[in-house]
Amino acid sequence: MILFFGSFVVLLLIGVPISISIGASAILGCLYLGYPMMVIGQKMISGIDSFLLIAIPLFILAGNLMNAGKITEKIFNFAKRLVGWIPGGLGHANVVASLIFAGMSGSAAADAGGLGTIEMEAMTTNGYDDDFSAAVTAASTVIGPIFPPSIPLIIYGSVASVSVSQLFMGGVVPGLLMAVALMILVFFFALKRKYQRFPFSMLLLVKQFFASVLSIITPLIILSGFVFGLFTPTEASSVAVAYALVIALFVYRTLDWKTFKKCLLESAVTSANTLFIIGTSMLFSYVLIKL
Repeated sequence: MILFFGSFVVLLLIGVPISISIGASAILGCLYLGYPMMVIGQKMISGIDSFLLIAIPLFILAGNLMNAGKITEKIFNFAKRLVGWIPGGLGHANVVASLIFAGMSGSAAADAGGLGTIEMEAMTTNGYDDDFSAAVTAASTVIGPIFPPSIPLIIYGSVASVSVSQLFMGGVVPGLLMAVALMILVFFFALKRKYQRFPFSMLLLVKQFFASVLSIITPLIILSGFVFGLFTPTEASSVAVAYALVIALFVYRTLDWKTFKKCLLESAVTSANTLFIIGTSMLFSYVLIKL
């Protein structure tokens, strides 16, 4: 037991990635118990051998497709027209856009990597302090793992054998409360620092709504599917990917073959990292029980 936990703690302290730390300590535990090496592969594979976990790479791919297809730009532009008139307008747009995007990808990394870049550039260009812009962007991306479809909730539902659909519905109110709390904080900082805001225009808001309506309704499609029992989380992830492809290829025409291949590669790498952590965690749990 000392070797098992000691190796895990030491590897973490010297900066080894957590997936490697978990896997290495679990392998040492298997060797100590005298299990054949075949058990290591079997337990890791059985840990990710789940129909539900297919949703993880698909939701990651959906988020990357929306970033590459410039769908996130339209979401941010709509959010800017919707709440940009409030003091600290771009900060509020940052939060609202992240909330909408969270309902498509369920990933903080996808939000920060695509939408976050757009939000940071817009805020710093319009006179917002770098520290404030970075803080709002980082905080708003955290809505992704809470608001459905949340990848961490998919993992939890798979491991704990809990209904993922019910977990998703339970994440709606906390996600909205997080967004409201962030917007209140942005409001007070904006008053103190006198940040820029945009004049409200109903005409421009309506125009931007119709220009980005196909992007905005994606979370509604996914949530309505859960509420009315139209599809499972895995099927919802497939719907999200298909919908993002159709919009990017045939409606906005912003996705080419080269970019599509890049999206597939990035999604594969991110998914592999996530699933590897799940697999090593399952092996870690198995060894822990046996010890």
